Amino acid sequence: MRNMTDRNDPRGIAQLMRLGWYKGVRVKTLEAQRLRMQLGCRKLVNVEYEIRGTLRAFGLKVSKISRGRFAARATALSEQADALIAELVLRLLAIRGTLLVEYRRMHLLVVKATLVDPVCRRLMTVPGVGPITALVFRTGVDDPHRFKRSRTVAAHFGITPRRFQSGEVDYSGRLSKCGDRDVRQALFDAAGSLLRRCRKACALRTWGLRIMKRSGIQKATVAVARKLAVIMHRMWLDGSEFRWSRDASVPALVPAAK
Repeated sequence: MRNMTDRNDPRGIAQLMRLGWYKGVRVKTLEAQRLRMQLGCRKLVNVEYEIRGTLRAFGLKVSKISRGRFAARATALSEQADALIAELVLRLLAIRGTLLVEYRRMHLLVVKATLVDPVCRRLMTVPGVGPITALVFRTGVDDPHRFKRSRTVAAHFGITPRRFQSGEVDYSGRLSKCGDRDVRQALFDAAGSLLRRCRKACALRTWGLRIMKRSGIQKATVAVARKLAVIMHRMWLDGSEFRWSRDASVPALVPAAK
């Protein structure tokens, strides 16, 4: 309703119930919630941005640098400022060091959770899919039988284009980006890793490289991420593992050995 008031709200809810304009919301299992909590706690509060901003205010730029060399670079730049800025940067670096230590420990907890989960171990047979991607997809889907077709998984997580159709107008827009953002990002990262880092030949990578040559790296990454969502869901349902294939246009699935 255009005007949201205390009187209109119950009237609108009653109309929704009378006409049936609602659907049930699925609540994830307790196990999926526990695993997702581990992934959420793993996210590191990035103190590096605060250090960069503090130094940049005095004309000192850290520039792009690896995580291992960041502390030495920030310390060297802080010595060019006054004593107060140097002390602040030193304290922030100490906080960053503590966070990195705890981050590594929480990352190990996530890796251990994937090693004891048979679904995650099976999903990690897909090239480009690591422990984080497997666990994020595992908790995002939760129950594979909730999807009637594997192709709808990509649409559920917003990796399909929007569709606009009205009269003679019919075109596809940008990605819908609906659903779980973490799952979508994990699939994008896995697709990028498959295209850039994987050296072993497989049909999925060959297919993605053809798209990259024709349409660019971004569209190829989106296409491979969409294909990964379909393949991983089908592997989960069938209890199958990824099979490297050079001849097929799409990767074949072979039943897992009992």
